Amino acid sequence: MTDLARYQDPLTIQRVLNTAKTIALVGLSNNHLRASYFVGYYLKRHGYQVIPVNPRETEILGQTCYPSLRDVPEQIDVVDVFRDPAAVPEIAREAVDVGAGALWLQFGVISPEGARLAQEGGLPVVMDRCLKIEHARLLGRMHWMGFDTGVIAGSRQL
Repeated sequence: MTDLARYQDPLTIQRVLNTAKTIALVGLSNNHLRASYFVGYYLKRHGYQVIPVNPRETEILGQTCYPSLRDVPEQIDVVDVFRDPAAVPEIAREAVDVGAGALWLQFGVISPEGARLAQEGGLPVVMDRCLKIEHARLLGRMHWMGFDTGVIAGSRQL
């Protein structure tokens, strides 16, 4: 059993979100109904440079799509993964090889081996968290899927 809490450190999440400008979405789908598309759309709309990585596509969200991280011609701050956990170790190796700033594994993408490889390569790792949700929660942009009332409470105040 993986201790996911060690990959969900709030300070690491904040640091990644606050320093990232370029996010490579590995497994980004061109299907508007897929979570990866919605996350990519949200991130692009909030000022991040989104780089689609999917060998089956040539363009997603109006951006050139690359077959792998090694094909991306610019610096990547965060590698955000929407792939089967079995694919993560190779993605982690690529992320280290290209000098990415962090490895982020979306909900359900749990790979202790991939996390270990990334960390050994010097990358911070966030696992089993949604980059879009964390961005909305921490940077006050809950207007897409909920409301940021500014009040943190367990019950309604009347």
